[in-house]
Amino acid sequence: MLAARLGHAFGDLSLLQHALAHRSWCGEQEGGAPSNERLEFLGDAVLGLVVAEYCYARYPDFPEGKLAKVRSAVVNARVLALVAGRLGVGPVLLLGRGEEGSGGRTKASILSDAFEAILGAVYLDAGWDAARDLVLRELGDAIAKAGEEPDDFDHKSRLQEKAVRDGDGTPRYVVVGSGPDHDRAYTAEVFLGGKCWGTGEGRSKKDAEQEAARSAWAAWEELSDDGSASSVSGASGMAAVSEVSSSDA
Repeated sequence: MLAARLGHAFGDLSLLQHALAHRSWCGEQEGGAPSNERLEFLGDAVLGLVVAEYCYARYPDFPEGKLAKVRSAVVNARVLALVAGRLGVGPVLLLGRGEEGSGGRTKASILSDAFEAILGAVYLDAGWDAARDLVLRELGDAIAKAGEEPDDFDHKSRLQEKAVRDGDGTPRYVVVGSGPDHDRAYTAEVFLGGKCWGTGEGRSKKDAEQEAARSAWAAWEELSDDGSASSVSGASGMAAVSEVSSSDA
């Protein structure tokens, strides 16, 4: 049962059920039903504060910029979706027929939103300490890893430094937003030399660009390991990067 995997015994189990209700499912219910979006909004705020407070206490010598890098390394759709997947959230989501048919149970955006909604439900059910325990239990290792080398998680900066150093120019990002104002999602593509290196999704433009840069960096490293590219902008290298990035995303 999901509640057991969360390590939290709900006093009000309806909160957990509410947290799993995606708007696509709610729209199909007779008379409508409230989606998990309000809980997601609350959980997002709780998550940000838990991670910020923890990093502030754990890394007293880090300036604001490094603290922000550690937080962004773990508070993003990709990491939260991995946590949700590990907890088995996907199979128990309440999805509409359209989302069900399009693979919604494995979409990073839906899974990460659901985890935040679950966190909001835990907070309402048992308060700050219970919510904090859940966050640190599931994200503590990721925070520690990010804290060891925070600059390694600033994928945009790493990619730009590499591109400029190799004479490849400056990466160009194209970002498209979708969804209502209160629940925007963004998709970013990163280009060099007219080729797409990678794509990424996020709850903000910045997060989507970071994910696109991460995808491009991973594609470049794969090519480098294969010995098939010495400079990411080489004609054959760029074509291969574009191909690998598309499959990676």
